[in-house]
Amino acid sequence: MFVISGFGDEISPDLVEQMDCMEALGIKHIEVRGVWGKGVLDLSDEQLARVKSEMSARGFGVSAIGSPIGKIKITDDFAEHMARFRRAIHCAKALGTDNIRIFSYFMPEGDDPAVHRDEVMRRMRAKVELAEGEGVVCLHENERNIYGDVPQRCRDILETVDSPNLLSIFDPANYVHCGVTPYDDGWELLEKWTVYMHVKDSKLDKTVTAAGEGDGQVAKVLRALRPRAERTTVFLSLEPHLAHAGRMNGFSGAELFGKAARGLTNVLGQIGCTQSGDGWV
Repeated sequence: MFVISGFGDEISPDLVEQMDCMEALGIKHIEVRGVWGKGVLDLSDEQLARVKSEMSARGFGVSAIGSPIGKIKITDDFAEHMARFRRAIHCAKALGTDNIRIFSYFMPEGDDPAVHRDEVMRRMRAKVELAEGEGVVCLHENERNIYGDVPQRCRDILETVDSPNLLSIFDPANYVHCGVTPYDDGWELLEKWTVYMHVKDSKLDKTVTAAGEGDGQVAKVLRALRPRAERTTVFLSLEPHLAHAGRMNGFSGAELFGKAARGLTNVLGQIGCTQSGDGWV
């Protein structure tokens, strides 16, 4: 089934306010990116335990760690970044999820990404090998200006590393921002690996919108993803960016987050899904 999740820090830095808003919308999972003004990887062990305790007490689960791993330049130091990835694994286990969102490194401005391909693959393999040993799954998100910003290079990473511990997040708005028509240009290339979706939409002029209001072909992507959702859980994680869309994060606030949630449920209804318990079938 489809299960709706979302980035809590799109609502508020405060965990209680994040849960209050989501609970009112019928959402019981959070992709944890930030709490109390701190990125998830910068939370202390005591703070991680508090997040886990407070979420569990209210029946919330964690769909993924919304980590920034891979959101550095390909020329930046890798040893230090691997230490951050180990912290991401620790956070995932502390919060009770197997999923860690990752990226594939910003390319130097003006460089042909092919120049950096070998180093991208070396770094991605190193992370995935560690993930395999720790029993976690890396979910690669397409993001503008990283190596895997267009479907062809996303597929290149997934095929080259070739591991069940490296799968794909499909972000329609990010593809639009790269001049890609998401479903038409990307779905066939990435269908095999796509297990998770970040739900934000965008117009061609890069104005971010609620699902179904932009050029991200959200309905087509969800319709194509539905057969997988009939076999297993597929998280649809709201990352609306309706008030602010930055390079490292975004923000919507409670009211606009609600608009984004309603946009998603409207699209799910349009493709014939109905709500059943905690999910949509």
